[in-house]
Amino acid sequence: MTIATIVALAAEESEHGNVALETVGYGLVAVAVFTALALVTASYRNVANRHANKAEAYARAHADDVHVHQAGHGH
Repeated sequence: MTIATIVALAAEESEHGNVALETVGYGLVAVAVFTALALVTASYRNVANRHANKAEAYARAHADDVHVHQAGHGH
């Protein structure tokens, strides 16, 4: 037997089933992970508006802290 024959026979024996069907699990895991991430992202929807009254009260209380000359960082 030659090396090419041995490699061909080994390749024939290692062939099995539908490879695309065997990888469906990876797709299902990816869909589950992205769905979980989408739910986490959606849970932060409209968070800024939930505390609008606190932000306005803070802005009114600290209105005097704003400098007249805002020339940039550290100036």
